[in-house]
Amino acid sequence: MLVRALAMSLCAVVLAGNATSTPATTKDYRDQAEAELARLKSEAPIESRARNIVIFIGDGMGVSTLTAARIHQGQRQGVDGESFVPAMDRLSYTALVKTYSHDGQVSDSAPTATAILAGVKTRNGVIGVGPEVAESDCAASRSHALPNLIGLAQSMGKATGIVSTARITHATPAAVYAHTPQRDWEADSDMPQIAVRQGCTDIARQLIDGKVGSGLDVILGGGRANFMPAGTKDPEHPDKDGKRADGRDLTGDWRRRNPGGAYVWNRAGFETVDLAHRSRLLGLFAPDHMQYEADRAGDAGGEPSLAQMTRAAITMLGRRDNGFVLLVEGGRIDHAHHAGNARRALEDTIALDEAVRTALEMTDRRDTLVLVTADHSHTLAISGYAQRGNPILGIAAAGGKSLKARDGKGYTTLGYANGPGALEAGVRADPAATDTTALDYQQQALVPLGSETHGGDDVVARASGPMAHLIKGTIEQHTLFHVMRDAMAAR
Repeated sequence: MLVRALAMSLCAVVLAGNATSTPATTKDYRDQAEAELARLKSEAPIESRARNIVIFIGDGMGVSTLTAARIHQGQRQGVDGESFVPAMDRLSYTALVKTYSHDGQVSDSAPTATAILAGVKTRNGVIGVGPEVAESDCAASRSHALPNLIGLAQSMGKATGIVSTARITHATPAAVYAHTPQRDWEADSDMPQIAVRQGCTDIARQLIDGKVGSGLDVILGGGRANFMPAGTKDPEHPDKDGKRADGRDLTGDWRRRNPGGAYVWNRAGFETVDLAHRSRLLGLFAPDHMQYEADRAGDAGGEPSLAQMTRAAITMLGRRDNGFVLLVEGGRIDHAHHAGNARRALEDTIALDEAVRTALEMTDRRDTLVLVTADHSHTLAISGYAQRGNPILGIAAAGGKSLKARDGKGYTTLGYANGPGALEAGVRADPAATDTTALDYQQQALVPLGSETHGGDDVVARASGPMAHLIKGTIEQHTLFHVMRDAMAAR
């Protein structure tokens, strides 16, 4: 495989796309469209085998999040946000993806990640097991475990890895290696005794002891506490302890089994790893989730960015003769939305785009399928007739004047259908009286809830590389697995 800086002319187009000037006249718009048409006509399908697959999942990255993040990304750079072109927007093929689960009109991340990685829709709350299994039913789960893409890749001799800004035992990354009827069983202390007696194991243990988990070559994310014995102080946060009731130090077990590997827990350790000579890499950079991108610089132990972790993963996995499969999750987009905090969600979406850009720079589209999608959406809305160029995080305005609601007060362009920003009683505050672009600002919402919810609308999948042309139309979420499986087997 060729792993290099600018693999082909398409990647150069991806990187150059943001440099185009903003159209100002009729001719400018026509020229812009003709240039895009030429690009679309020049991209022929690649029907050869995918030696490598890089899967990006933006957790909760619905269409409105993509649009708002694109505008914010451009505006941060001082250019026209509406016509800005992120790296993921330049992928060759696009489909709408249905996100309902086996039993839910609106899904959580466990069944959606299972659909993407195992090719089967299943129930909300379960990971890596079929729809025959009810949530928390350990006995039934033992006979309905689903093989997945990562296990298939390992059986083909490919290197495999996972990168996430969430706990590495959280729903989406866990779908890489775990089979459980309860997504919350991340450590053994989270499990009821009946499940333990019936033979179920916690997710962290499956990462270290399980067939697929123990075969992973790169593991980078958060969630140290689930791997440490109860009573053991965290190396970065001495006020936090491990969660394991079985007394096992799972990171110590991993190191003993992988003497040629490296275990790191902070940025300094990460930056000193010899990626060319280490056989495997385990990085757990926080006791819980990693920091939001907007807060990462203030982390006590220091954390690598999602793009830096992606670069390290591809560098290591790219040495394998038979190729690799890598999952990269922008896990905290979802958490910011749940908090009704659009700015952090957009900043983490931009961080995911930088990771996509990194992967495109380092791989060759002739042999690497790059797929970017979301597991589900959120209730974020973009509305209010704000003029072009208005700050996406700001008050809706046009013609130099703030737009007013029927109560005479302003409103933001971004808002949520439900969540903590909703008014439970009293009079609506005027957003114009505060800084709506502040990092901690919660957008106003309609229905008062302690946590904003997922949305049930379709999400987008974008792809480039071998068999990417199959990502088209409106498709079922579990079809993504079948496309990737076929891409690995194509002749």
